[in-house]
Formats: sequence, C-alpha cells, structure tokens
Amino acid sequence: MNIRLEEKKDWREVENLTRDAFWNVYKPGCLEHYVLNRYRNNPDFIPELDFVMEDNGKIIGHVMFSKAEIVLDDGTKFPSWTFGPISIHPNYKRKGYGLKLLQYALDKARRMGIGLLCMEGNIDFYKHAGFDLASKLKIHYHAEPRESDVPYFLAQELISGYWSGREGTYCPPAGYFVADADPAGFEAYEATFPAKVKSLQPGQLPQFCQSCGMPLTRNEDCGTNADGSINYDYCKYCYADGHFLQEMTMDQMIEHCAQFVDEVNKNMPKPMTRDEYKQMMYGFFPMLKRWRK
Repeated sequence: MNIRLEEKKDWREVENLTRDAFWNVYKPGCLEHYVLNRYRNNPDFIPELDFVMEDNGKIIGHVMFSKAEIVLDDGTKFPSWTFGPISIHPNYKRKGYGLKLLQYALDKARRMGIGLLCMEGNIDFYKHAGFDLASKLKIHYHAEPRESDVPYFLAQELISGYWSGREGTYCPPAGYFVADADPAGFEAYEATFPAKVKSLQPGQLPQFCQSCGMPLTRNEDCGTNADGSINYDYCKYCYADGHFLQEMTMDQMIEHCAQFVDEVNKNMPKPMTRDEYKQMMYGFFPMLKRWRK
C-alpha cells in the first residue's frame, strides 16, 4: 500500500471512488463526490492533507481535510478543522485500510499544527483513531439540543491543551452543503456518471421530507420528479411531478404541521402540546433543504 498526495490527474478517478463508496450508504444515492469536486477550489480546503491510498497503482482510498470553526459561548470564533469525505473502495472495506489512511492523515495534521478536529461519524469506527463524543469536550452540535450527547458528533484534540476546556457550538463548513445550495449544478454533474439506482435501505440515516419533516421510510412515502422518478428529498404530500404542491413560507408550513401534533404524540415517550411541538419545529425546520439559508 502507498499513501501520497492527490494530484490533478487523479480527480475523476477519486470522485468515481467516492461515489461508489457512499452510494446508498447514508441516504438514497449520495452527494459526497460533488462535495469533493467543488471543495478543491474552496479556500477552506487543505491541499497538504488531500491524500490517496494506492494498491499496485490503483487508487482504493481517499481523504480530504477542511478548515472549520467553533463559536464560543462569548460569541467569538475559535479555529478548528474537520475531514471527509473519507472513501475506501467497496472491495477494500472492513479490512483496516480506512483506519490506516486516517491515522496517516491525522499524524500529518498534527505535525502541521492542527489542534482540534470535529466531525460526524460512527463512533464504533472512529474511536479506534482517537475520537470520542464531542460533548465530552463541551463542544455542541448546531443541529441538536445543547444538552445532548450527540452519538454521531465526534471530536479529538490532536494537540494537548489546544481546546483548553472552552465551550462552544460547531456547525459544518458551508462547503459541505454545496449540493443543497446548487441542486441544478449537482444534477448536471451527476449526469456525467454512469446511472445508478437510488434506494431507501436499512441502516441508512433517518430520512425526512425536506419540506415538512415527515419521516420517509418507504418509496411510497416519497414525492416524484417531473419525469415520474422518485424524489427522495420530499414527501408525496409536499412534492409531485417536479414541483411543490403548496406555496407557503416556513412559518405557514409549521402552522400546518402543528395541527397533527396528536398523531405525532402517538410515537412520543412524552406528549407535547401544540406550542411545544411548534417550538421544536422552529429548531428543526431551518435545517431542512427547502428552508435552509
């Protein structure tokens, strides 16, 4: 195995690798290859930490790093970093190659003076590379209640004392949301690859309608595109034939959804009032694709 810096000649091969590695893993289809494609021209991208792993000259792994920040409780911004996507070819997964690539990159990052990494991932894997729940360092995730021990939000102090007991809130860099910010650009880019079948599968992250927040658990729950294909971003009550079924503001959508609080309470350990449900939605809806700014 050989680990080296990515070169321009590798770009398309690495994007194909990333697409293959993430397809239908966390959601129907994937976005990670487009994030990578656009990130190389992002000022937050760190080319000195853009590595590929080769097996007999074939690229079988890749990882990239980005600058990030944490907003401290006093409102000041504190420099941190993140990484990902980290991709391993499907034929090489669960054989230790991902951990070897990550440990190599983390050592290089530490030598560059990178003191703190925050990321989203599975702790059962990333604990082997030194990561733990970010809440243990008093780093909160922007999309979860402040008091939560968010199981997928992880952090590691690469340089001892760098964080030094501070407290603050982390939000992923805007570059990771590029597909949501430019859906037409993503669709045009995706069309340059061989077609793959998207599907809802067991083990994926929970999928929610990006307009009303309804859980999407079956293809039958989902809306449709203009060509009749399944749209996995929106439910059938919000989106059909390539357009939204209701023209409304986020506030109006929340008022609309609040009338179903009794139905929601059937699956809640503690029933919520209509006002409590609306308050929860005001924390959740700004992160949905239709309302995200």
